[in-house]
Amino acid sequence: MPTARGRHFLQIPGPTNVPDRILRAIDRATIDHRGPEFGAMAREIFAEIGQIFGTSGAVVIYPSSGTGAWEAALVNTCEPGDRVLMAETGWFATLWCEVARRLGLNPELLPGDWRHGVDPAEIEAHLAADRSHSIRAVCVVHNETSTGVASRVAEVRKAIDRAGHPALLMVDTISSLASIDYRHDEWGVDVTVAGSQKGLMLPPGLGFNAVGEKALRRSETSRFPRSYWDWRAMIAANAGGYFPYTPATNLLYGLREAIRMLLEEGMEEVFARHDRLAEATRRAVRAWGLEIVCAEPREYSNSLTAVMLPEGHDADAFRKVTLERFNTSLGNGLGKLQGRAFRIGHLGDFNEPMLAGTLASVEMGLAAAGVPHRKGGVDAALDYLAGNTRSPG
Repeated sequence: MPTARGRHFLQIPGPTNVPDRILRAIDRATIDHRGPEFGAMAREIFAEIGQIFGTSGAVVIYPSSGTGAWEAALVNTCEPGDRVLMAETGWFATLWCEVARRLGLNPELLPGDWRHGVDPAEIEAHLAADRSHSIRAVCVVHNETSTGVASRVAEVRKAIDRAGHPALLMVDTISSLASIDYRHDEWGVDVTVAGSQKGLMLPPGLGFNAVGEKALRRSETSRFPRSYWDWRAMIAANAGGYFPYTPATNLLYGLREAIRMLLEEGMEEVFARHDRLAEATRRAVRAWGLEIVCAEPREYSNSLTAVMLPEGHDADAFRKVTLERFNTSLGNGLGKLQGRAFRIGHLGDFNEPMLAGTLASVEMGLAAAGVPHRKGGVDAALDYLAGNTRSPG
């Protein structure tokens, strides 16, 4: 690639841009993770992080990717051979299913078209037919990063309750936490899975499980072999502000700063900001005459927008032109959408001027790559934002 000038626009759906405040927080000497300074920092994190998840319960923090947090949710609550109900909403839902299969569980994946979220009625019917209550958990992805579809978690919980089924509800919020409205306690979620590299605005490297009381009780009797992922050891050590093994100290510096930034803005405004930027993006896509992958407007993601290219046009070739010509990285299509779609990330530390630059790069990239489209997407987004941007503070 030729030497790029100016700031790179990282507009994949994660990892997201890391703000300077967090970079400066991480950029300091590592301290003794058994000492009093570390303990005070960790206690502050544990006291505040529940507000990000919408829970008053325990939040376990691992040095891991989101994939590790998937595994932790399963091995703490299930038994080898257990049935687990999952829904095929996209690439990451199928990957979580594969993790369950490799662990020796018996996952059942409800088929989907990758354009719709979880169907609560289908969950209810499947659970109602399980008269022996052999299904141990229902696992859903709140925001499917590969498709830009956000499932209705509260409705899934109601479906489980209507079926009178004791299965746990586990929810992947890796690309929705701190971006899309989420309420662990209020919605009756038993385990919430998350990662550091998206709405939390951190580099990759931290995985999270927010754990409800029912899931904690299940973990006490689970016979699944576990050591690194064991909630019990983590929660016991966390009570004093420490960890049972060496934590990712510098990422925890950043996490403390990220929590402060989110709470300073206020979670309602965080969600409203993401909603504004997402709607502006969708208006740009419609103005270009392109198709949004998500087929159901009430399931539109506020973290990212996945866009279909016209038949016969390679989305990866378009992305390559946009990167080389305009120094902008866009998300690629995954699985069934490879080469057919691209993804615009609009989550994390992100504002209106950054979105305007991103959409301008997309519109120029479409023209440079010879993709049929109408002009005016950027104008449509700016017209919307001009009437809907709230003043800081």
